[in-house]
Amino acid sequence: MQKISCVICAYNEASRIRTILSAVIDHPLLAEVIVVNDGSTDETHNLLASYGDKLKLISYPQNKGKTHALTLGIGAATGDLLMLLDADLIGVTPANITALAEPVLTGKSDVSMSMRTNSLWVYRTVGIDFVSGERVFPRALIADKIPHMLRLPRFGCESFINRQIMNEQLTLTVVRWDNVFNVRMYEKIGWRRGFQAEAGMVIDVFTVLSPFEIIAQYLYLLSHMQTTAPTWHTNLLCRFASAVSRDNS
Repeated sequence: MQKISCVICAYNEASRIRTILSAVIDHPLLAEVIVVNDGSTDETHNLLASYGDKLKLISYPQNKGKTHALTLGIGAATGDLLMLLDADLIGVTPANITALAEPVLTGKSDVSMSMRTNSLWVYRTVGIDFVSGERVFPRALIADKIPHMLRLPRFGCESFINRQIMNEQLTLTVVRWDNVFNVRMYEKIGWRRGFQAEAGMVIDVFTVLSPFEIIAQYLYLLSHMQTTAPTWHTNLLCRFASAVSRDNS
């Protein structure tokens, strides 16, 4: 069986991170758990250090953003597959971790992504959250791209990974996590700062991708889903995605 390296990034998540750690520590499908403490100013570092050799801890004093932290974690991974998880998930269980890993481990698809219960309405309606922070994919997909990833903006990693998925023509399974949601920025740091942070994430995505590329990514992933019977609108989008692919081949 292929080995899975689980990578989690954390910034000031001392009050929340135990939930995700309880789901992944000692999980039978995970060969290693790597947690990157991205310059937290709360008790995140001390909490993570208390787990000892149950996880591999990378910690540094200055916050550098999710993409930098994730890239360091990926660079330290040794597994055949990578499982990326957000640190602020509520309700996640070992069963959710198994469900996310199984489509790739069994060969059903090359990549899996989660669909949380509080993913944006448009994502849940169409059937895919294309910037999901929870996903499984082959480490070889980006193993040689670490130097480039370190130059990406703070929240550009998922979009960059999507581009590699498209380049390699990989297939995808969306795993519904109806019991899981993540904590929004405004709940962590207040409405004003939270709005600024969310806006910064959107700007970072547009820094990595043009509007056309965002649409192309969404359509590609939608048209390569290995999921249950699609609705009429996903069929329509899939046909449009195929037409776009032919026009650009």
